[in-house]
Amino acid sequence: MNPKPLILSALLAVAAAPVAAEQLRFLSQFLPTAKQYPNEMAGLDALAADEALDIDVSVNEYKALGLSTADGLRLARAGTFDVTTIQIGTASRDDAFLEGLDLIGVSTDMDSLRVAVDAYREAFDARLQDKFGAKVLALWPFGPQVFYCNEEITSLDDLNGLKVRSFTPSMSALLESLGATPVTLSFPEVYPALQRKVASCGVTSPTSGNTGKWPEVTTHQLPLSVSGSVQGYVASLDWWNGLSPAQQDGVATAFKAIEESQWATAVALNGDALACNTGQDTCADHEKFSLALVDVSEADIAKVQQASVEVVLPDWAARCEASYPGCTAVWNETVGAARGVTIPE
Repeated sequence: MNPKPLILSALLAVAAAPVAAEQLRFLSQFLPTAKQYPNEMAGLDALAADEALDIDVSVNEYKALGLSTADGLRLARAGTFDVTTIQIGTASRDDAFLEGLDLIGVSTDMDSLRVAVDAYREAFDARLQDKFGAKVLALWPFGPQVFYCNEEITSLDDLNGLKVRSFTPSMSALLESLGATPVTLSFPEVYPALQRKVASCGVTSPTSGNTGKWPEVTTHQLPLSVSGSVQGYVASLDWWNGLSPAQQDGVATAFKAIEESQWATAVALNGDALACNTGQDTCADHEKFSLALVDVSEADIAKVQQASVEVVLPDWAARCEASYPGCTAVWNETVGAARGVTIPE
């Protein structure tokens, strides 16, 4: 029996078989009710629709899988998911250097925060690749991080003695300097903690607090921004390196578009959310509540700035240097230079 026809038939069958599309297993932190969800889905849909890239996108969500955003980097490094969403403040518990792009009191408005993020991006990405086997695809904020309280407050001084939700080490340092007790809680844990008075106050953006219905379990809003709650989309470096150059360009372009839309959302929506939280007539696109609006004083702004310089930055530098010697110099050359702040080395 001549084996050549069989071999030829097998080769022709292999050649005719469709090549499997590249898979992108994406892990999101968003439910469809989140204001940021449509931005994310639009970018992923556009990526999947590009036939030239041949990338199939599947989406899962942390809470639905019983996972924590604190594990985002580990899940990317292990290759469990190809791209994950990470909360930088939470991830920084694994490496203090990560928090350097959004330290409390350094960049308290969206314009200055964007300057800081762009200045730190390259160093941040290099650190992720070296330590976590992950690559940054996008960095963006939830928006100004402000205070919701279920106790009557008139200024930052009234936080003294209260338990306040914190989600970053530098935020905890600020709260301790104000005499408050920081309580580390993930976002889904905050509503019941405020409801049961396990915590007296929480910190998040006006939009996130509104969609999370925090005004149902709080009474006062102090719209003093202390940071921007920067988030990231990161890819498994092994997965990224397995893409073709064209696919890498396509993925990078898609996530850059998502980043831009998430920044725009952070800038545009938080003003309306604040108006809705406090029952103002200008409320348009969020649920309307009736929190008491606490005026932000110059004294409170100065207090945050002073705590940042005297407490937050030295505390961060000490923690960072312990695991990454020389990181203070990196910060001074990037975020520090961009924001006009220097940490003594």
